[in-house]
Amino acid sequence: MKIAWIFACAVILPAQTYQVTSPQGTKFASLPDGKGAVAAAEKDLSADPRNRDLLWKLAVAQAGVWQDREAVATLTRALDVSPNDAQLYTERGHREIPLLEFTKARADLTRAVELDPKRMDAYYHLGLSNYFLGDFAQAAGAFRHAVEFAPNDDERINSTNWLYASLRRADKPEEAAKAAAIAPEMKNSAEHTLFYLNLVRFFQGAMPEAKALPPEPPVGNTDMETELRFDTVAYGIGNWHLYNHEPAAAEQYFRRVAKGHVWVTWGFIGSELELQRMKH
Repeated sequence: MKIAWIFACAVILPAQTYQVTSPQGTKFASLPDGKGAVAAAEKDLSADPRNRDLLWKLAVAQAGVWQDREAVATLTRALDVSPNDAQLYTERGHREIPLLEFTKARADLTRAVELDPKRMDAYYHLGLSNYFLGDFAQAAGAFRHAVEFAPNDDERINSTNWLYASLRRADKPEEAAKAAAIAPEMKNSAEHTLFYLNLVRFFQGAMPEAKALPPEPPVGNTDMETELRFDTVAYGIGNWHLYNHEPAAAEQYFRRVAKGHVWVTWGFIGSELELQRMKH
């Protein structure tokens, strides 16, 4: 599905709200509530403000239009109602990551797996929070659990990509090679998982770099999915060049990703963080 999106750097339109300033200094905003999902959820909640499920519904609607700050606030209200709810902690941690609040996210996601030790999505996002903090060994530990508790091949492929990257960044290439050894016959079901599957095949040496990389979005691109595909794979390949001691090639990939504006993607976040680290 193609989704039109709007971004703001210097000017935030009335229908949008400020969300985060990137490591490169760009201010990013939410999308407009074009389909009215947020407004509808707020209306439902107004009749029962401490209803956990209605708070959840509002947070999901807010996240759907990149209102991550608002979603975090809504989930905090929900946790006041349901304080030992692993799903709420998982979602709040998830939404804190695009806001670059990695330490807060790690705390929330650690609490989520304490409450539900087999919660795959909590381990996945805990891995991401550790990874973006530069704690690659801890990230690998979380992603191992995400692979272990993955309910299907799509989730297993997604987590395997990040497990491999974490182990390589932790300077454990032999463990990484074992982690990436998924069966040749493994297939994706969800469309977006193909990007991660291609990355894993690239890591295995089973797919060339040029074939794994989707087309780069054109200048003025307004299709979020096109940029998401490119960001995901370009960051993964750039990262591969980084831990294979090819920083110039890595930087080129990171800069290509950072030209975009889908600030909520893991590839965009990772690319901007690496460019910031390269300055020091």
